[in-house]
Amino acid sequence: MADPEEDNQIYWHTPKMRGIIPLDERFKVSKNLRRLYKQNVFDIQINRNFEQVIRTCASLRSEDTWISDEIIEAYLELHEEGFAHSFEAYKEGELVGGLYGVSIRKAFFGESMFHTVTDASKVCLVYLVEFLRENDFLLLDTQYLNPHIAQFGAYEIPHEIYLEKLESALKA
Repeated sequence: MADPEEDNQIYWHTPKMRGIIPLDERFKVSKNLRRLYKQNVFDIQINRNFEQVIRTCASLRSEDTWISDEIIEAYLELHEEGFAHSFEAYKEGELVGGLYGVSIRKAFFGESMFHTVTDASKVCLVYLVEFLRENDFLLLDTQYLNPHIAQFGAYEIPHEIYLEKLESALKA
């Protein structure tokens, strides 16, 4: 993460408690969101416009965003190498929501998400979880827990347990 208070110097953050989204039946989707998802209101794409997703995530945050130009360039390189991916929601051909993260073996590390139309990013998250399930992923890391992802059943685990889950996902 880049720290805007320190001239966007990049730091490695390792929280003592790690946020994860469950990929099993503990993943929660409200009835309204499930209905919206099934109605195909949004055209969901993967990696159609990774750069626009990350830049929109950065621009829609306050001026103190951790997504600096250096971070964007690093993620663009990771995307070119096949490690960083975006899940995008389009409505009438316009990008209206999305999320991005890094995939290594059977672990996906969610980085940021945005929406300009209500529930667009939530639909992307539901799609991401279904994609990860279909591809036998073991870990969906969110780094930190916040109220937005907590509604989906996300929870925190101690660093030591996280490392065990991470090791299993990287060995799979």
